[in-house]
Amino acid sequence: MRFVSVAAVAALALTGFSSGVAHAESAPGCASVVQIGKTAYIGGDSRDAKASVKQFKGCGKNYGYIYVWDSFASQVGDFQITVAMDVAEQIKGQKTYPRNVQEGWSVGQNSLTQCTRAVGALKNFVISDTWLTAETDWRC
Repeated sequence: MRFVSVAAVAALALTGFSSGVAHAESAPGCASVVQIGKTAYIGGDSRDAKASVKQFKGCGKNYGYIYVWDSFASQVGDFQITVAMDVAEQIKGQKTYPRNVQEGWSVGQNSLTQCTRAVGALKNFVISDTWLTAETDWRC
């Protein structure tokens, strides 16, 4: 049996009370990434969105990131996400995740010298089969 410290339990409990903003630490295959540009929101603004979309750079690549907020995920219970990079107006590195996965990364793109933005989409199967989308600002 594994015992967890009181501090660790408290930290986990506190994360449940956050605004739902993603706190990504690293992209798959890249230990250190930094957010570039502003966060985009799907289905609302920074207070009531369903998901956040961000762009990161690290390890010589750009990555798109999407995070479905806990409040939306627990309320809906049947959704799907996809995320990609828009590199000079061409969608690249798109990854679509299985239903009810709350966060995802695009495939990293060797595009640090090009204009890029992250593009994310969320489908709520309870309401419709329509994808709601958001894009971050362009970074050149």
